[in-house]
Amino acid sequence: QHKVVDITKPRDPHILKLSGGTTALPVMELLEANDQGDACSGKTKALKESMVLMDFIEDHFHDTAPPVRRQDPYERAVENLMVATIEPSFVASGYRLVLNQDPDKKKSLVQKYLEEHKKINDFLLEYGTNASDNNKTPWLFDRFGWAEAVFTSFFQRFWFVPYYEGDEVDLPIQNDPAYARVKEWRKACMEHPAAQQVCHDQIIK
Repeated sequence: QHKVVDITKPRDPHILKLSGGTTALPVMELLEANDQGDACSGKTKALKESMVLMDFIEDHFHDTAPPVRRQDPYERAVENLMVATIEPSFVASGYRLVLNQDPDKKKSLVQKYLEEHKKINDFLLEYGTNASDNNKTPWLFDRFGWAEAVFTSFFQRFWFVPYYEGDEVDLPIQNDPAYARVKEWRKACMEHPAAQQVCHDQIIK
């Protein structure tokens, strides 16, 4: 069961207990199984950190749901390469821009934010499907996969970049052909059915 937490309000004591007293989200509450293996012992345990939760879900449901990760070793390595080499700096660029309170630093922070999008764009062109492929898709490969699952939540979180910093921050991504591939990928990720748990206004307000 997915629940939306309003971060503008004080955390519910139960959520704080699950998160170890921090305001970090997401957090997952798990029912502990009893001696018979049934999840009805009444006890719970918690996991947090997005990547940890993704790994847990992928491993836990491997027998009952299609895998999100690629099964081909090379393609899985490409997914891991994209996440390992781009995701940390991409995420940092968005948060640093929004948290900045020094007007003199905004230009350089916007430039870094755009550079991170260009890195995604170039990675997709080098390793993923592109206009020269016969079976072109907007995805890194042929479907919404692990890289898409990792980046989509941050694409959605960064709705607050143009909201707070001005629409002009996002204009190069929208209009410059140098960002065409990441623009296509970002749009497809955010329109995917798996990304519809929260809406634009829930994130920015």
